[in-house]
Amino acid sequence: MKRYLMFVLPMLILIMASACKKNDGKLSENPEKRIPVNPEEKEAFYTSYPEFKVYAESIDEIYDRHKNQLIWYDKDGRIDFAEVLYSKARQIELEGVPVKIPYVDRISQIFEKRDRKKPTTEDDLLITGMYFFYADKVFGGLDAETSKSTGWYLPRNGLSYVDYLDTLMEEPDRIVAGDKNANIGEYYYLRKALTHYRNIEKSGGWPKMQMPEGTKSFKKGDEHAVIAQVRNRLFIEGDLKSDSKSAVYDDDLQSGLDSYFKRHYRETRERIGAEILEELSIPVGERIKSIIVNMERCRWVPVGFDLNEEYVAVNIPAYQLKYWKNGEIALESNVVVGKEMHKTVVFAEKMSYLVFSPYWNVPPSILKNEIQPALEKDPGYLEKNNMEWNGESVRQKPGPQNSLGLVKFMFPNQNNIYLHDSPAKSLFTREERAFSHGCIRVHKARELAYEIMKGEKGWNEKRIDAAMGKGTETYHTLSRKIPVFIAYFTAWPDEEGRISFYQDIYKRDDRLAKMLYRQ
Repeated sequence: MKRYLMFVLPMLILIMASACKKNDGKLSENPEKRIPVNPEEKEAFYTSYPEFKVYAESIDEIYDRHKNQLIWYDKDGRIDFAEVLYSKARQIELEGVPVKIPYVDRISQIFEKRDRKKPTTEDDLLITGMYFFYADKVFGGLDAETSKSTGWYLPRNGLSYVDYLDTLMEEPDRIVAGDKNANIGEYYYLRKALTHYRNIEKSGGWPKMQMPEGTKSFKKGDEHAVIAQVRNRLFIEGDLKSDSKSAVYDDDLQSGLDSYFKRHYRETRERIGAEILEELSIPVGERIKSIIVNMERCRWVPVGFDLNEEYVAVNIPAYQLKYWKNGEIALESNVVVGKEMHKTVVFAEKMSYLVFSPYWNVPPSILKNEIQPALEKDPGYLEKNNMEWNGESVRQKPGPQNSLGLVKFMFPNQNNIYLHDSPAKSLFTREERAFSHGCIRVHKARELAYEIMKGEKGWNEKRIDAAMGKGTETYHTLSRKIPVFIAYFTAWPDEEGRISFYQDIYKRDDRLAKMLYRQ
């Protein structure tokens, strides 16, 4: 994730450049040219347009700021930004919002009469209602309680749409190109990808592929019509620069497969089997739905989180951790996350200390459901697993076989989740890595400790290794607190709009999609 880039929609720029009204920009600063609100029309507005009543408090506030004068018109006509907003609102589906602006036909009538000299209060209020609806859906999304119901506990944005309207009137390019102060940069990359995948869908998408009967897999040198389909499929999504139409499994096809698996953070394969064909056959419509769902999740991310000088980000479905310093990735690592019955929670906190050679204090649920039954079968279970009673609880002693490995990274939270090392290194090479009881196991835990402790006086790699291998639990409080963001994205873009799709391991996408499509 790098700093934000802006993506310009040329059509909208042309709209701004070519708007041919007498009012060529902002509202007049001359009080005599402003038009007062008609109180009777304002009072009747929500009866005629009840879907905008939910924004009544914000609408009242913005008109109070403008001293109960029209916002979109003065005596010179309608301001240019209204045209830009209308164009964006009419194309709200480009923002991954699967609903239409309320009263769109009535609002369209307003903009078809571009040079009306006597605008009504109702006209002005309709444009204001359109703005708040657009801002609410594009910048805010589903409400905080709904997002929590999907297991999302990251803090939500606090963007004031009233304040933001004043900003947009001063700087209309923000709504055209994409504003890092309204949505995180990845939102705009997903927006770019959404257009790309919709174009693929309009062109026919890609076919469903399956292995021919009696064939287990294809390898280099094999020839079959299905291989030509795979080649075309990789070309359509951009993993191959050209489609030779060849039905032979050659080096060019392998390079496309390498690109595909690299894009999805997986080990490449040199054979094509039924599993790969099934994955490549996922309909483009499903990919579009995934992009839309994850655009919604982007609306829930606190804007500016990645402006921190350093932070740790974990994407659960990707089984990936990234540690950022000064705008650059200092370390990437595979992780193991919670299995279905022990889902890793989506939330944010600040890492404040590390524990070297940690004890593992066995949670009560594991003690009851796993340790005690094991003790009934084998009274020597604790000793064999380097465990001991600690009062009425059980803990595992520090050491190489400790379940937490040699170091854990603590960011105190009510979910009792933290990052930690693990002795079970083989699990990190599996493609599906949902095995834990909720905490996050880090493959490169030692390297992560090295990077974090670079900012701590008196610590170097030799001292860190000694602390991890000492066999005595040692705490170190960090001199600064490091934000940790644990998120859930099943589709994630790069700056070019190329998407990595991940398995929806907690089965959350369909439920969220239903919420979006029925709103």
